[in-house]
Order: sequence, then structure tokens, then C-alpha cells
Amino acid sequence: MAQAKTGDTVRVHYTGTFDDGTVFDTSAQREPLEFTVGSGMVIAGFDMAITGMEPGQKKTVNIPAEEAYGPRSEELVAEIGRDRLPTDMELEIGQQLQVGLADGEQAVVLIVDLSETTVTLDANHPMSGMDLNFDLELVEIL
Repeated sequence: MAQAKTGDTVRVHYTGTFDDGTVFDTSAQREPLEFTVGSGMVIAGFDMAITGMEPGQKKTVNIPAEEAYGPRSEELVAEIGRDRLPTDMELEIGQQLQVGLADGEQAVVLIVDLSETTVTLDANHPMSGMDLNFDLELVEIL
């Protein structure tokens, strides 16, 4: 039987959990995830886990942070003056903002702290620094 390899388009059912068992994403009750193995469409560890699987095969994998969203970087946390944001903007901890970068790109940041004069922004992916667990089923190789 065929095994998934780099360049194959595959359809996968999955359930992703944190180490405490909390489900953060699942394809249950919807169509399987379709992607091309090795194309960078999914995190590296997910790609590696699917490689070599056969249609109908199921497995559970633990993907370390380095193969998921990377380690958490304190360099991506910055405190800025409130005066750098529009004065009429309502701000609250946990709110996401889209900001322009020096190279013209856009980034999504999370407000993690507020004071009278400053806003602390975190540009780390919300799951950076976390190991992730996936229950996988390779549905088909297209």
C-alpha cells in the first residue's frame, strides 16, 4: 500500500491536545485537513508524523515545541508607550492587534499587560514553547 511522502497531497483527520488533555483543535465533525506533505502548510512535526503513514492508519504523536511553533522568545515581547496607539482605541489584556513592521509586513500581537502609560505586546505564537499531541488518521493520499 502507498505511504505518504513529500509532495503528496493528503487528507488527514486529527485532534490536537495540550499535555493536560485540553483539545485545542480537531477536524472531528468537519472535512479532513487537506495539505501537501513537505510544503510548509502545517507545522514541521505534523508533516514528519504523516510521512510514511498509509491510508487508514492511525497514530498518536507528541510534537516538541521546536517542531511545532518554536520556543518562546522574550525578544518578541515589547513595552510601548500608550501614546503610540490611537487615543480612542479601547485596550484590554488578551486583545489582539495587527501592527506594521519596519519591513512593511504585518504581525499579530497580543496585549499581555497594561499600565496608565504603557502597553506590553507579545508577538510570540500563542502555542510557542508548547509541546503538542496529535491523534492522527491518514484518510487518503490524493
